[in-house]
Amino acid sequence: MAEIVTAAMVVIGDEILSGRTKDRNIGHLADIMTAIGIDLKEVRIVPDEEDEIVAAINALRARYTYVFTTGGIGPTHDDITADAVAKAFGVPCEYDAKAYSMLAESYAQRAMDFTDARKRMARMPRGAEHIDNPVSIAPGFRIGNVHVMAGVPAIFQAMLDNVLPMLRTGTKLLSATIQCPFGEGTIGGPLAQIQKAHPDTIIGSYPKYLDGKFWTELVVRARDTAALEAARAEVETMVAGLAKTGQ
Repeated sequence: MAEIVTAAMVVIGDEILSGRTKDRNIGHLADIMTAIGIDLKEVRIVPDEEDEIVAAINALRARYTYVFTTGGIGPTHDDITADAVAKAFGVPCEYDAKAYSMLAESYAQRAMDFTDARKRMARMPRGAEHIDNPVSIAPGFRIGNVHVMAGVPAIFQAMLDNVLPMLRTGTKLLSATIQCPFGEGTIGGPLAQIQKAHPDTIIGSYPKYLDGKFWTELVVRARDTAALEAARAEVETMVAGLAKTGQ
Protein backbone atom coordinates (compact mmCIF):
# COMPACT_ATOMS: atom_id res chain seq x y z
CA MET A 1 0.00 0.00 0.00
CA ALA A 2 1.30 3.45 -0.88
CA GLU A 3 2.46 5.52 2.06
CA ILE A 4 1.45 9.16 1.84
CA VAL A 5 3.52 11.78 3.66
CA THR A 6 2.36 15.40 3.49
CA ALA A 7 3.81 18.84 4.07
CA ALA A 8 2.80 22.47 4.21
CA MET A 9 4.76 25.69 4.09
CA VAL A 10 4.36 29.02 5.86
CA VAL A 11 6.11 31.93 4.14
CA ILE A 12 6.47 34.77 6.62
CA GLY A 13 7.09 38.39 5.77
CA ASP A 14 5.45 41.68 4.92
CA GLU A 15 8.02 42.08 2.14
CA ILE A 16 6.60 39.06 0.32
CA LEU A 17 3.04 40.31 0.53
CA SER A 18 4.00 43.82 -0.59
CA GLY A 19 5.87 42.50 -3.61
CA ARG A 20 9.15 44.06 -2.51
CA THR A 21 10.71 40.60 -2.27
CA LYS A 22 9.91 37.88 -4.80
CA ASP A 23 9.69 34.47 -3.17
CA ARG A 24 12.07 31.82 -4.50
CA ASN A 25 11.64 29.25 -1.75
CA ILE A 26 8.21 27.83 -2.57
CA GLY A 27 9.29 26.40 -5.90
CA HIS A 28 12.48 24.95 -4.44
CA LEU A 29 10.64 23.24 -1.59
CA ALA A 30 8.01 21.89 -3.99
CA ASP A 31 10.69 20.43 -6.28
CA ILE A 32 12.52 18.76 -3.39
CA MET A 33 9.40 17.40 -1.73
CA THR A 34 8.17 15.88 -4.99
CA ALA A 35 11.57 14.32 -5.63
CA ILE A 36 11.69 12.54 -2.26
CA GLY A 37 8.05 11.43 -2.07
CA ILE A 38 6.43 14.06 0.16
CA ASP A 39 3.27 15.79 -1.06
CA LEU A 40 3.40 19.56 -0.56
CA LYS A 41 -0.29 20.20 -0.04
CA GLU A 42 -0.57 23.82 1.05
CA VAL A 43 1.38 27.09 1.18
CA ARG A 44 0.33 30.08 3.25
CA ILE A 45 1.92 33.53 3.07
CA VAL A 46 1.41 35.52 6.26
CA PRO A 47 2.52 38.97 7.47
CA ASP A 48 4.95 39.71 10.28
CA GLU A 49 2.13 39.51 12.82
CA GLU A 50 2.39 37.09 15.71
CA ASP A 51 -1.26 36.04 15.82
CA GLU A 52 -1.30 35.31 12.07
CA ILE A 53 1.87 33.22 12.30
CA VAL A 54 0.58 31.29 15.32
CA ALA A 55 -2.76 30.58 13.65
CA ALA A 56 -1.12 29.33 10.45
CA ILE A 57 1.35 27.08 12.26
CA ASN A 58 -1.24 25.54 14.56
CA ALA A 59 -3.66 24.90 11.69
CA LEU A 60 -1.06 23.30 9.44
CA ARG A 61 0.91 21.26 11.98
CA ALA A 62 -2.30 19.52 13.01
CA ARG A 63 -3.19 18.67 9.44
CA TYR A 64 0.07 17.66 7.75
CA THR A 65 3.04 15.43 8.50
CA TYR A 66 5.54 18.29 8.30
CA VAL A 67 5.45 22.09 8.28
CA PHE A 68 8.27 24.25 6.93
CA THR A 69 8.51 27.97 7.61
CA THR A 70 10.72 30.57 5.96
CA GLY A 71 11.51 34.07 7.11
CA GLY A 72 11.48 36.07 10.31
CA ILE A 73 14.43 34.60 12.22
CA GLY A 74 16.90 37.44 11.69
CA PRO A 75 18.13 40.17 14.09
CA THR A 76 15.57 42.94 13.59
CA HIS A 77 12.48 43.90 15.56
CA ASP A 78 10.11 42.42 12.97
CA ASP A 79 11.80 39.01 13.07
CA ILE A 80 9.23 37.43 15.37
CA THR A 81 8.96 33.89 14.02
CA ALA A 82 10.74 32.29 16.99
CA ASP A 83 8.37 34.01 19.43
CA ALA A 84 5.33 33.02 17.38
CA VAL A 85 6.37 29.37 17.11
CA ALA A 86 7.04 29.24 20.84
CA LYS A 87 3.57 30.67 21.46
CA ALA A 88 2.02 28.13 19.10
CA PHE A 89 3.60 25.31 21.12
CA GLY A 90 2.93 26.93 24.49
CA VAL A 91 6.58 27.12 25.56
CA PRO A 92 8.95 30.01 26.38
CA CYS A 93 11.14 31.57 23.71
CA GLU A 94 14.61 31.92 25.19
CA TYR A 95 18.28 32.11 24.36
CA ASP A 96 19.65 28.74 23.33
CA ALA A 97 23.05 28.24 24.97
CA LYS A 98 24.61 26.42 22.02
CA ALA A 99 23.35 28.96 19.46
CA TYR A 100 24.45 31.85 21.68
CA SER A 101 27.96 30.42 22.03
CA MET A 102 28.27 29.72 18.29
CA LEU A 103 27.20 33.24 17.36
CA ALA A 104 29.38 34.90 20.00
CA GLU A 105 32.42 33.01 18.73
CA SER A 106 31.64 33.79 15.10
CA TYR A 107 31.33 37.53 15.69
CA ALA A 108 34.46 37.56 17.87
CA GLN A 109 36.47 35.89 15.10
CA ARG A 110 35.33 38.61 12.72
CA ALA A 111 36.05 41.38 15.26
CA MET A 112 32.40 42.42 15.23
CA ASP A 113 30.26 43.41 18.20
CA PHE A 114 27.82 40.76 19.39
CA THR A 115 25.00 43.26 19.74
CA ASP A 116 21.60 42.70 21.30
CA ALA A 117 20.14 42.59 17.80
CA ARG A 118 22.52 39.81 16.78
CA LYS A 119 21.83 37.94 20.00
CA ARG A 120 18.18 37.69 18.92
CA MET A 121 19.25 35.07 16.38
CA ALA A 122 20.12 32.72 19.26
CA ARG A 123 16.53 32.71 20.55
CA MET A 124 14.28 29.71 19.97
CA PRO A 125 11.44 27.84 21.70
CA ARG A 126 12.46 25.80 24.72
CA GLY A 127 13.10 22.19 23.66
CA ALA A 128 13.77 23.03 20.01
CA GLU A 129 16.58 21.30 18.12
CA HIS A 130 19.00 23.08 15.83
CA ILE A 131 18.86 23.09 12.06
CA ASP A 132 22.45 23.78 11.04
CA ASN A 133 23.21 26.79 8.89
CA PRO A 134 26.48 26.31 7.00
CA VAL A 135 26.14 29.67 5.22
CA SER A 136 25.84 32.25 8.01
CA ILE A 137 26.07 30.24 11.28
CA ALA A 138 22.77 31.36 12.88
CA PRO A 139 20.73 28.14 13.13
CA GLY A 140 17.14 27.42 12.31
CA PHE A 141 15.28 25.04 14.56
CA ARG A 142 12.85 22.17 14.70
CA ILE A 143 10.12 21.67 17.28
CA GLY A 144 7.53 18.94 16.90
CA ASN A 145 6.82 18.59 13.19
CA VAL A 146 7.63 22.25 12.44
CA HIS A 147 10.91 23.19 10.77
CA VAL A 148 11.81 26.88 11.01
CA MET A 149 14.29 28.21 8.47
CA ALA A 150 15.66 31.43 7.05
CA GLY A 151 14.03 33.31 4.20
CA VAL A 152 17.24 34.09 2.29
CA PRO A 153 17.12 31.48 -0.52
CA ALA A 154 20.75 30.34 -0.27
CA ILE A 155 20.43 29.83 3.48
CA PHE A 156 17.01 28.20 3.22
CA GLN A 157 18.30 25.72 0.66
CA ALA A 158 21.34 24.87 2.78
CA MET A 159 19.18 24.39 5.88
CA LEU A 160 16.73 22.24 3.94
CA ASP A 161 19.58 20.01 2.80
CA ASN A 162 20.36 19.36 6.47
CA VAL A 163 16.71 18.63 7.27
CA LEU A 164 16.10 16.08 4.50
CA PRO A 165 17.89 13.11 6.12
CA MET A 166 15.59 13.42 9.13
CA LEU A 167 12.32 13.26 7.18
CA ARG A 168 10.12 10.24 6.67
CA THR A 169 9.27 9.93 2.99
CA GLY A 170 6.36 8.29 1.21
CA THR A 171 5.69 6.63 -2.10
CA LYS A 172 6.63 8.99 -4.91
CA LEU A 173 4.07 10.24 -7.37
CA LEU A 174 4.78 9.11 -10.91
CA SER A 175 3.70 11.33 -13.77
CA ALA A 176 3.06 11.25 -17.50
CA THR A 177 2.46 14.24 -19.77
CA ILE A 178 0.25 14.28 -22.86
CA GLN A 179 0.21 17.26 -25.21
CA CYS A 180 -3.32 18.02 -26.34
CA PRO A 181 -3.99 20.39 -29.29
CA PHE A 182 -7.44 21.32 -27.94
CA GLY A 183 -8.56 23.84 -25.36
CA GLU A 184 -10.08 22.92 -22.01
CA GLY A 185 -13.57 23.72 -23.22
CA THR A 186 -13.34 20.86 -25.71
CA ILE A 187 -11.76 18.25 -23.46
CA GLY A 188 -13.42 19.14 -20.14
CA GLY A 189 -16.31 16.66 -20.39
CA PRO A 190 -14.48 13.54 -21.54
CA LEU A 191 -11.52 14.28 -19.26
CA ALA A 192 -13.83 14.39 -16.26
CA GLN A 193 -15.18 10.97 -17.18
CA ILE A 194 -11.68 9.54 -17.39
CA GLN A 195 -10.79 10.98 -13.98
CA LYS A 196 -13.95 9.45 -12.51
CA ALA A 197 -13.04 6.06 -13.96
CA HIS A 198 -9.52 6.24 -12.50
CA PRO A 199 -9.89 7.45 -8.90
CA ASP A 200 -6.35 6.32 -7.99
CA THR A 201 -4.89 8.94 -10.30
CA ILE A 202 -4.74 12.72 -10.39
CA ILE A 203 -5.34 14.23 -13.82
CA GLY A 204 -4.46 17.88 -14.27
CA SER A 205 -5.08 20.11 -17.26
CA TYR A 206 -2.95 23.17 -17.83
CA PRO A 207 -4.12 25.57 -20.55
CA LYS A 208 -1.55 27.11 -22.89
CA TYR A 209 -1.77 29.81 -25.52
CA LEU A 210 0.62 29.92 -28.46
CA ASP A 211 0.45 31.58 -31.86
CA GLY A 212 -3.16 32.62 -31.40
CA LYS A 213 -4.40 29.17 -30.40
CA PHE A 214 -5.31 27.48 -27.15
CA TRP A 215 -3.98 24.03 -26.36
CA THR A 216 -3.66 22.01 -23.18
CA GLU A 217 -0.94 20.11 -21.38
CA LEU A 218 -2.45 17.10 -19.63
CA VAL A 219 -0.59 15.52 -16.72
CA VAL A 220 -1.54 12.18 -15.18
CA ARG A 221 -0.14 11.40 -11.73
CA ALA A 222 -0.32 8.19 -9.70
CA ARG A 223 1.68 6.22 -7.18
CA ASP A 224 1.13 2.94 -9.02
CA THR A 225 2.62 2.32 -12.48
CA ALA A 226 -0.31 0.23 -13.72
CA ALA A 227 -2.83 2.87 -12.65
CA LEU A 228 -0.78 5.58 -14.32
CA GLU A 229 -0.49 3.72 -17.60
CA ALA A 230 -4.18 2.80 -17.72
CA ALA A 231 -5.25 6.41 -17.27
CA ARG A 232 -2.64 7.71 -19.68
CA ALA A 233 -3.84 5.29 -22.35
CA GLU A 234 -7.41 6.55 -22.01
CA VAL A 235 -6.32 10.18 -22.17
CA GLU A 236 -4.26 9.52 -25.29
CA THR A 237 -7.20 7.68 -26.87
CA MET A 238 -9.48 10.61 -26.09
CA VAL A 239 -7.08 13.11 -27.68
CA ALA A 240 -6.65 10.92 -30.75
CA GLY A 241 -10.43 10.54 -31.08
CA LEU A 242 -10.99 14.29 -30.95
CA ALA A 243 -8.29 14.84 -33.56
CA LYS A 244 -9.93 12.24 -35.81
CA THR A 245 -13.32 13.91 -35.66
CA GLY A 246 -11.77 17.34 -36.19
CA GLN A 247 -13.13 18.92 -33.02
